[in-house]
Amino acid sequence: MNRKIKLIWDFRGPTASNTAAHHEKHLKEYISIEKLDLNITGIHHLNDLHSYAFMVTNESKMIILRDALKPHRAEVYQE
Repeated sequence: MNRKIKLIWDFRGPTASNTAAHHEKHLKEYISIEKLDLNITGIHHLNDLHSYAFMVTNESKMIILRDALKPHRAEVYQE
């Protein structure tokens, strides 16, 4: 079974929401440039001072993307 992993970049402070949205644009650019077979990205707003951007990948590609993109954390993705 090949689990899906959600790579997460946290942003805190009064501009967290805008920063997370901007970071998601860069994730989409990276996916396009590298021609990756990924299509799940997004942002999530936890509160006024904490938002995060994320990318979902197969577990088999997680190490390569982790080393290249340096996410702050990761978790198993559940649809």
